[in-house]
Amino acid sequence: LSASYLLWAVVLLIVKVRVEEELEAYPTESVDLRCEFIDRGGKTKLTQVSWIWEPIDGQRDNIAVYHPLYGQSFPNLEFKERVIFLHNTLENPSIRISELKMSDAGRYTCEYATYPTGNEQGTTTLIMLAKPKNSARVVTVQAGSKSVVVAQCEAVEGKPAASIKWLGSVGGNHSISSSSGPDGTVTVRSDYRLVPTPADNGREVTCLVDQRTQDQTWVYPVKLSVEYPPSVSIEGYDHNWYMGRSDAVLLCLANANPAPTTVTWTSLSGPLPDSVDVDGNKLTVRKVDDAVNTTFVCEVKNKLGATKNQITTVVIGESPGGSVQRGRGGGAVIGSLLALLLVIALVSVLLTRSRRQQRRGYPSSGDSIATGSGGSNGGDYGNKARLLFSQSGNGSGGGCDATGTLTEKHHHLHHHAPPNPADILLTAEMEEAERRKFALDDSMEDEERFDRFGAMRGGGTGMPPAYQIAHRGRVDEEEMDVYLDDDMESQRDGSVISRTAIYV
Repeated sequence: LSASYLLWAVVLLIVKVRVEEELEAYPTESVDLRCEFIDRGGKTKLTQVSWIWEPIDGQRDNIAVYHPLYGQSFPNLEFKERVIFLHNTLENPSIRISELKMSDAGRYTCEYATYPTGNEQGTTTLIMLAKPKNSARVVTVQAGSKSVVVAQCEAVEGKPAASIKWLGSVGGNHSISSSSGPDGTVTVRSDYRLVPTPADNGREVTCLVDQRTQDQTWVYPVKLSVEYPPSVSIEGYDHNWYMGRSDAVLLCLANANPAPTTVTWTSLSGPLPDSVDVDGNKLTVRKVDDAVNTTFVCEVKNKLGATKNQITTVVIGESPGGSVQRGRGGGAVIGSLLALLLVIALVSVLLTRSRRQQRRGYPSSGDSIATGSGGSNGGDYGNKARLLFSQSGNGSGGGCDATGTLTEKHHHLHHHAPPNPADILLTAEMEEAERRKFALDDSMEDEERFDRFGAMRGGGTGMPPAYQIAHRGRVDEEEMDVYLDDDMESQRDGSVISRTAIYV
């Protein structure tokens, strides 16, 4: 501490002219250069004080002089109108410089002429700062395969020099250059480069400038401008141009920079049909007919070139309102098909049940049942019946009781035609016992049926019913009824045939 105090005392004794070591100022502003003479012993006599300016690159020159007797003097014409003394004393000859210029930067020395020690002086360095003029701009380029400058950013006439950075996601790079002015300012420029593509058009890169005189970073976004020929697409065709449809529209869409200058619609088959209207990029078919069953071509031009695209339209042979049928009628068509299938299924069920009932013993109304007499009007079945019963009684074929009973049964069946299968299904007039008589089990073998028939008669012989009847000699009316009911079998063609006759 003792050494520090001693050094500080020595400095104070040595320094007699007190000034500020360094000052910063900006153009068009003013600055005060302070100066004060320190005479601790009171033995120094001051005769005159001068301010001497020494530019960064130049020679020393007096800009202001003060003499107690001769007053103020401003020898340098560049400062004469801009410099004043703040106090009219030798002890405090501070000055003010107004309307500063960048060229005012340099060393300013406050110099005293004293007696007997000679000249005493102190020097202040004036640093002129300049806020740069920042700007950024886009450079319009054409899409290509080479790296070119697409944006520029610069900080002009700044002091000290500015720094420039870029932000962007387009994958480019940048370069920086600088140049100094005669007044000590520095201009910094930066170029942003990339290989431009149509996709880069409209994308952003941002220029960032930092400099000592700025309170914060200067930020400026730049939208890239990449020019390219048109790319063309046609929209609006829905593959539903049916005959008679109205106001079918096609749109020609183009992506281009600069904007397209012309849009032209043509047809590969010749001139555009009379039903077609064109309004810029919009083509309207007032009414669809065979004439628009063609290929439409759209051509778009800009200053870089022309591009075409085409679309083939197919006219569907539907009646007017077809779109309604395709839209609203789709569900109705499906529903109609389902209803038709349901009706077909119902009819099939009814026919199947009708055929089953016929097989169970109901002859068709057009068939006749053979008589049991020996007359010649009997059919094939009548001959088989006569053959059955001729073996019993006197063998006359017409005088036995069984034959008479069969004949009577035949007349009963002939005069009362059985109902058709539909009537049986819908009316249900038959009793359950009648249904069981006709419902023979098709799964049973013939021998099993005959055994059951014999058991039902009580004979227990297991023989076919024809033999049982023939050997008994007499068949009463009740047994013949049962025999006829169980013996006759319905065929698929609607006829009936005796199972017993088959065995005979």
